Amino acid sequence: MKNMKVLLVTLVSVSAVAQEADYELSTTAMHTIRSQTALPVTILTGEELRDATRSTIGDTLSNQPGISNASFGPAVGQPVIRGQQGRRVLNLSNAVPNADASGNSADHAVAVEPILAEAIEVLRGPSTLLYGGGAIGGVVNVIDNRIPRSLLDTPVFTIEARHDSAADLDTVVSRLEFSTGSFTWHMDGMRREWNDLDIPGFAINPATVDADGDDEDENTFGYIANTVGETEAVTFGGSWIFDSGFLGLAVNRIDNTYGLPPGVHGEHHEEDHDEDHEEEGHEHEEENIFIDMAQTRYDLTGELRDLNSWIEHLDYRLTYTDYGHAEMEGPGMVGTRFSNDSWQQRLQITHAEVGNWHGVVGLQTANETFGAIGEESFIPVIDIQNQGVFVVEDYHWGDFTMELGARMGRYSYDPENPAAPELDFNSFNYSASGLWDLSNGASLGLILSHAERAPSIEELYSNFALGDPENCVIHFATAACEVGDISLRKESSKNIDITFYLEKENFNFTLTAFNNNFEDYIALINTGAVVDDFPIREYRQVNASFSGVEVDATFFINENFELKVFGDSINGQLEGNGDVPRMPPSRFGSRLDYKNGALSAFASFIHGSAQNEPGNFEEETTSYTRWDFGVNYSITVGRGSEVLMFARGRNTSDDDIRLSTSTLRNFAPEAGRSVEVGMRFSY
Repeated sequence: MKNMKVLLVTLVSVSAVAQEADYELSTTAMHTIRSQTALPVTILTGEELRDATRSTIGDTLSNQPGISNASFGPAVGQPVIRGQQGRRVLNLSNAVPNADASGNSADHAVAVEPILAEAIEVLRGPSTLLYGGGAIGGVVNVIDNRIPRSLLDTPVFTIEARHDSAADLDTVVSRLEFSTGSFTWHMDGMRREWNDLDIPGFAINPATVDADGDDEDENTFGYIANTVGETEAVTFGGSWIFDSGFLGLAVNRIDNTYGLPPGVHGEHHEEDHDEDHEEEGHEHEEENIFIDMAQTRYDLTGELRDLNSWIEHLDYRLTYTDYGHAEMEGPGMVGTRFSNDSWQQRLQITHAEVGNWHGVVGLQTANETFGAIGEESFIPVIDIQNQGVFVVEDYHWGDFTMELGARMGRYSYDPENPAAPELDFNSFNYSASGLWDLSNGASLGLILSHAERAPSIEELYSNFALGDPENCVIHFATAACEVGDISLRKESSKNIDITFYLEKENFNFTLTAFNNNFEDYIALINTGAVVDDFPIREYRQVNASFSGVEVDATFFINENFELKVFGDSINGQLEGNGDVPRMPPSRFGSRLDYKNGALSAFASFIHGSAQNEPGNFEEETTSYTRWDFGVNYSITVGRGSEVLMFARGRNTSDDDIRLSTSTLRNFAPEAGRSVEVGMRFSY
């Protein structure tokens, strides 16, 4: 808390990056303008998004206030919002949840490609009720144009190639859109491949190397072993455009193969296979672990506008996702198979203004079959159903805007294993917000909310039939025996957000302070017991509290220079169990942008404090400072065509960065010094 107060005082006096005031939000209920909502929102579009784009969604967003990255090697980066990650952060693609396995484990990648995005919106706090109580931490919506919404006068084509030296990473991405008659078509494709990631020093933290030298034997210097991989993605979509709306279809395929750093995940080979190797008379050789993932997603989206005097907008989305990945323990050796077959639909109706009240009502349903079969499967195959109805209304009265919202949901779990019980949960979420225009470009927002989240399948069913701890199926991504509890209740939280927003001719400023108190918070508690040298962790319910500040602003120095500064700090406490583990440290950063005609450039830094409150039985992490630089130069070639050349240097000080939010922080630090160069052609 002391660090938080110091950071707040410092940043308020210096200031930091504001959101684009005129951007129309698509993830909110009424697609409101950024400056007309009290909701805490982060937006990435245009050149800012292109500069920030990395291979994973977590890394792409990691420099934004209140958002961190939970990495598991270079191929996995899950977003952490206000200290919450996993199932408490909902990843959307075009407002529909990604039905993958990223919430199941820290080593599972989010099945979304930020390099194909046209915008990324992040909602925190009570605004997430539109998408379900499970998104207590926040919502990340990656928006692309796979289903076009309008006709094009001329075709749009873009192709880009980039190379990053940190892992010899090569990426090629292209997009084509054109209209024929009343139809608009979209096609995009991407290929990425990389080698082992370069780092400044040892992969395994020397301070945590076992005294007997076992970890030291598999440690590497200057790179992280077994972090090679490749990704391919392709999308085809099309829409019928008519006067009052559109109807579109799209299919997207992602194939992703990546290695997992040795150390945590790989340790089970030594235990599982030593005996077999000894019997066969072979010397033990640890196999590398790879994840081979494939997802095919089908989207149907329709929109009708101005249906009658009562309904001004109707939006319907239907998505089927076929997801699967295999954890390969050697050539042709499948350890565990994960699958998620999912149907999701969402209907949202916006009604016309009545007596200064304007709002939406909606229905959302999902049917999933999540399965994990193999030697590392610690949960049964489960059929999951959830339904939710919601309403959000806003009221305008002079300089005051009020927004009220509520959502009721039901979650049902039906395991295929007859020994595992069927469970049902009901949830109720509501929020109220007010936005006051204080004149002179200033506004003040206050949000109060109550949210409920049903326990996830991991929290309920992990090793659910465990009698003797010796029979535990180890979760090697976290190097622990994780034990669920089928008697868990839903968790609930009460949240308050206060946001001050100021917009001047040459200055934008946003300050948000929040407090979130949980009742029956579900935490993975280290019991202190061990099995086969792995700690036993149990899902237990305790009260918890989270509080923090987020500051960002922009100074428009002159027509060429723009200065942005941001900072965030959060504190999390578990009642009777100390600090919440894997919390991000306090951070502050700055970015100076220069633009003059065809030339633009930037210099930025971000400083993360040491995390000295890592939670019980967790390792502390040291502070870091990362410096990045970039330059872009565009050339007009012919009518309406442009070539953009760019170069960026990342972590140019070659700092050893170990993220406190990552379960793999002692085995795989972040990338060392790297240079990325690329070229984009568009017309």
